[in-house]
Amino acid sequence: MLAVRLVAGLVIAYAALTTLAWLFQDRLAFPAPRARLPDPARVGLDRVDTIRLSMKDGTRLAGWFLPPRDSGSIPAHSPGLLWFYGNGETIAAIWPILREFQPPGMSLLVVDYPGYGASEGRTTESRVYEAADLAYTALAERVDPARIFVYGRSLGTAVATRVAASHRVQGLVLESPFTNARDMGRRHYAFFPVFLMRIGLDNLDHISRVRCPVLVLHGTADRLVPIDMGRRVAAAAPGPVEFVIIEGAGHNETYEIGGRAYRERMWQFLNNTGKGEGETGKGTP
Repeated sequence: MLAVRLVAGLVIAYAALTTLAWLFQDRLAFPAPRARLPDPARVGLDRVDTIRLSMKDGTRLAGWFLPPRDSGSIPAHSPGLLWFYGNGETIAAIWPILREFQPPGMSLLVVDYPGYGASEGRTTESRVYEAADLAYTALAERVDPARIFVYGRSLGTAVATRVAASHRVQGLVLESPFTNARDMGRRHYAFFPVFLMRIGLDNLDHISRVRCPVLVLHGTADRLVPIDMGRRVAAAAPGPVEFVIIEGAGHNETYEIGGRAYRERMWQFLNNTGKGEGETGKGTP
């Protein structure tokens, strides 16, 4: 009888835990830290325009537009980079990276996801995608729409690949991409039945529809998103792709450990894509 009660208790506890995980999927995927936009002048970014976007339901989003650093004005046919950050980040948290990694001669636009940073609302997968579409349109209005590049890191890779699959994009940069939410669930929440997962965040599906050149960067010591996932995403790209390994870098150490070499490889890809290099065929990850 005691054994029956013990089993029943375990079943009830598991059902309760599974129910909570199902209810709070969005919170687990999108922790949505809040933070005001920094004062650009105080952080050494004198040439920044604060942008405001409105979603269909009126939710207001906040972001930054950084014109080219080495130009007095935005030149005709200027290229632009659309930036999508990771799930625990905000513009307030990554401004040093934006400052250091903005490519020469290229504008950059980044928007806080709904519920993140200085943006209003709540965060869901569909709302993040809607915000990304608005950000793309905002950038296309400010630069040459035929010369838009997209960058995504971690969670942002799923947003970036979807944008590249559904909009005109000249090149795509992915840093530490995962395959999809279900694979991440199996890896980190083994107790949770993945068939109950309503979040997709499916890089494999999105990238199968991307035709532009792709650059993938991944750290060898990444325990959150193993490098094998990055290889699988790269292998699923139907167009030209290059896979760059950052030796010894964990999930949140790629900028620091990759350093100047990472930054310059990214800049090289952005500068060369569309000029004949990197478009001859698909590389081997």
